[in-house]
Amino acid sequence: MEKSLETKQLLETYYKGFAEKRNWESVIADDFQYIGGDMTNHTPIVGKQAYMEIIKRFSQRFEAMRVEQMIIDGEKACVIGNYDFQFPNGTKINGNVAELWTVKHGKLNSLTLYFDTLTFMSNLK
Repeated sequence: MEKSLETKQLLETYYKGFAEKRNWESVIADDFQYIGGDMTNHTPIVGKQAYMEIIKRFSQRFEAMRVEQMIIDGEKACVIGNYDFQFPNGTKINGNVAELWTVKHGKLNSLTLYFDTLTFMSNLK
């Protein structure tokens, strides 16, 4: 129960800042591992700074985000995030992203995303 509460607090801090596009970085581990954006490549991108760069680019594509559902089991969690995307080609879409998290040593340690990459990437052209 204690680990689940810690995980929930970390995720609440992250998503509050993420939705505001600021002050989310403090809960990310220095050796953070990220998999997402290309579901054919399961090699994680490692490091807090590398993840911050990814989010800097990704934040340009969403106007708003909301947590639709959060399931927590100890140091693991699944979050369904709902995003309002705006693309350079003018297209606006709303979509859900499944976000699988792990916590280690009091920090968010890893994230794997699952979403419609084909629609996302085709609108970046």
